[in-house]
Amino acid sequence: ARGPSTFIPLGEIPQEGGESSLHQLLEAFVSAGRVDHVAMVMGLHPQYLSSFWKTQYLLLRMDGPLPYHKRHYIAIMAAARHQCSYLVGLHMREFLQVGGSPAWLQGLHCAPQKLRNLNEINKLLAHRPWLVTKEHIEALLRPGQDSWSLAELVQALVLLTHYHSLASFVFGCGIRPEGEQDMGSSCWAPSPHSNSSPASGDSVGGSGGTDAMQEVEVLMERMKLLQENQLEEEGVTQEEMATRFELEKTESLLVPSSDILDPSLQSNIRCFLEDPEFGYKDFTRRGEQAPPTFRAQ
Repeated sequence: ARGPSTFIPLGEIPQEGGESSLHQLLEAFVSAGRVDHVAMVMGLHPQYLSSFWKTQYLLLRMDGPLPYHKRHYIAIMAAARHQCSYLVGLHMREFLQVGGSPAWLQGLHCAPQKLRNLNEINKLLAHRPWLVTKEHIEALLRPGQDSWSLAELVQALVLLTHYHSLASFVFGCGIRPEGEQDMGSSCWAPSPHSNSSPASGDSVGGSGGTDAMQEVEVLMERMKLLQENQLEEEGVTQEEMATRFELEKTESLLVPSSDILDPSLQSNIRCFLEDPEFGYKDFTRRGEQAPPTFRAQ
């Protein structure tokens, strides 16, 4: 049977009838009205699950400056930055259940300007958080029709960072979509920074798996060229290089090809993105003297 995780056998996942994690799963059910796949997988770590659901409950359901539907929309914005279709689909349903306008789900351009103003800080927090400055905060707090109060902004920023992190958990554990999710067949989504756009439809259908494998092959070749120079500088032998590259290639090809490309995911997620090509860029300049990096205890 297909379990909640791509990587963890169903028999190892705590079930609602199991004694060890029953209390935590019941707690999740009471707080959210359901036990989703994230809770089932996280049930492998009961104490963490308990803390996680208390946090979720406080962020999404307790009193706060932001209305419930806006909280879920912010969660959608955060998950969309990492193209996590599982979380986007989950919070689209939650958004509608708490009275959110279906029109907003047509894309970020249909949301109020106040929410759209979060786009800049959302993408920075998701991909290059070291670029956030006080000016970004001041711009959101500046008096005006679409300004944020400090309390609202604090809650919004906590929601953004929470769902950026949760997207990593979903991908890392291979969380599968639940039965009622209609966002596609998988929570895996292709990188928005690849040269070929899955949304074009060229790699859909019977040849989808083959095209996905070819993309991985091209990516690995590029990685090989980039890393060869670096490894040569470090004095690594050719044999060692070949072994490392083959290992990386094998591990990359373990990702199910049918899960890599899904045009419906792209269209459903990209509509919540502005500047979709913005992504991670290493702040350390390779080959140069390392720049001074701010470090906090």
